[in-house]
Amino acid sequence: MRVFLSSDLEGAAGIVDWDQCRPGGGRAYEVGCRLLLGEVNAAIEGAIAGGATSILVNDSHGAMANLPPDEIAGSAEYLSGQHKPLYMMEGLDAGFDAVMFVASHTYNPRAIWEVRLGGHVVGESGINALVATSFGVPIVFLSGDQVACSEARRFLPGCELVTVKESVTRFAGRSLHPTDARALIADGAERAMRRLGAGLGGSPSPGAGSAGAGSAGAGSAAALSLPLVEDSPCLEIDWLTADMAELACSIAGVERTGARTVEISELEPLACYRAFVATIAITRSIVES
Repeated sequence: MRVFLSSDLEGAAGIVDWDQCRPGGGRAYEVGCRLLLGEVNAAIEGAIAGGATSILVNDSHGAMANLPPDEIAGSAEYLSGQHKPLYMMEGLDAGFDAVMFVASHTYNPRAIWEVRLGGHVVGESGINALVATSFGVPIVFLSGDQVACSEARRFLPGCELVTVKESVTRFAGRSLHPTDARALIADGAERAMRRLGAGLGGSPSPGAGSAGAGSAGAGSAAALSLPLVEDSPCLEIDWLTADMAELACSIAGVERTGARTVEISELEPLACYRAFVATIAITRSIVES
């Protein structure tokens, strides 16, 4: 079984500060990358134990070059660097059997206030599900904080969800010890692949429990299947400022519906995602000015 693994950074256990997420953060960034590597490798090792035969890791955070290639487990391929046309989902195609998200978070909080898919608030998982749906590949595993896991339940039936930390405030969180987080991730990834390989239609087995800050989510009770995304999805984006919303409307298919709100609709899922990624790219000129 071929696995596509997309990794962010903010959703990893122990990550609570921007210095841990950007190269300018010095020692803190080195710690952040080490924490992410541990979780990515745990997911890879669990997936292989569950039957995965090949894995592609798409580094999807920041400059998208956060992992030391020679320390990635399982002889996994590594897709890194910018610019990627499909951003966090670059490299995925219909030849893959499963998608996994490690350290899931949200898109560009310096520009976006909230994103809704079909009227429901989504983070990266719901938005990225547009691509998985287009290629017919199920999303079988996700790790992150309790909010990322909660958002994923609506759109990712049967997905194994692993909570590695609890958000307290925007820059505070209670995290599992990295060793415990990695163990839960490995178990969840293995469970997901075994269920996928066996074609199970029941609910996943219970998680391994909690170490005070988070727990292994058991996913939903539904069978593993494609994300619940409509053929012509409606994606609404609330930007932080009105000028961001105005600039986003330079992209074909994006319509302004409020002072800070735009809507992407009447497009098939992959085209909707491409339009969304284009708005992210174009609004960076305002964020970085």
